[in-house]
Amino acid sequence: MEVLSLISQTILIIIFAPLVSGIITKIKNNLRFRRGPSIFQPYYNLAKYFSKEAIISDSASWIFKATPYIVFASTVTAVMIIPVFIGGGITQYIGDFIAVIFLLALGRFFLALAGLDPATTFGGMGSSREMFISSFVEPVAIMAIFAAALTVGTTNLTALYGIGTMTTSLILAAASIFLITLAETARIPIDNQETHLELTMVHEAMVLEYGGRSLALLELAAYVKQLLFFIMISLFILPGFGGLLFLIAKILVLAIVVAFTEVSIAKMRLFRVVDFMFFAGILAILALIAIVLGV
Repeated sequence: MEVLSLISQTILIIIFAPLVSGIITKIKNNLRFRRGPSIFQPYYNLAKYFSKEAIISDSASWIFKATPYIVFASTVTAVMIIPVFIGGGITQYIGDFIAVIFLLALGRFFLALAGLDPATTFGGMGSSREMFISSFVEPVAIMAIFAAALTVGTTNLTALYGIGTMTTSLILAAASIFLITLAETARIPIDNQETHLELTMVHEAMVLEYGGRSLALLELAAYVKQLLFFIMISLFILPGFGGLLFLIAKILVLAIVVAFTEVSIAKMRLFRVVDFMFFAGILAILALIAIVLGV
């Protein structure tokens, strides 16, 4: 029964992940006084990609072909570790923060290799920028995670369900993870998913050579990854309170905040990302200090 619940949870997250991205896009367009596409547009895009044939460069190796499946599999495996609808049982043995970060880093590593593999200029540039950003994102993410781990006494995610109170350390850790989410999901001010200028691309530059089913898998993995980070932040905010409806409400609030953030500020220069991640690191360090102070 626990395994069935875990599989059902994973399938539901995969199904509804594109909807979250569609909602964010819809809110952004409304804030810009535009009609914009439907919130179900990501589903239409995925259906279109799955129905098309992929054209692969002659310079590409097996890495380029296997990367979409590796990225999607690693992201889905990370989702299976997160306790969303089930707060105990099998997840108390596998639900570890560190494992989630490792699995996402594995997908990023292969995606960077795939950007280099076809020997295109923009793909290599995107891979270089992705690794530059991730070198700052991952240490900050680990610090924020350890702040939560010290609060509950373990790196297991299911322990957050037993807190029942909101602490200063968890608020600061959640704020740090939110800034990390903007970087990990290619959102403004770190990246711009809507840009068509190759010189400013980061994530999109690595997937320019993909099409068909491979592109669909990468897009779906990106949607799932975004929802995964939203769920992780939700576990930090008022953990142990409410149920599924309360979790959905928190995810919708995060979607609104992300939309307002993207509309309100501009994309920063690449080397300003260091300052951005430095601020996220400061929040993680303050979360650790709050734990020492007992607040």
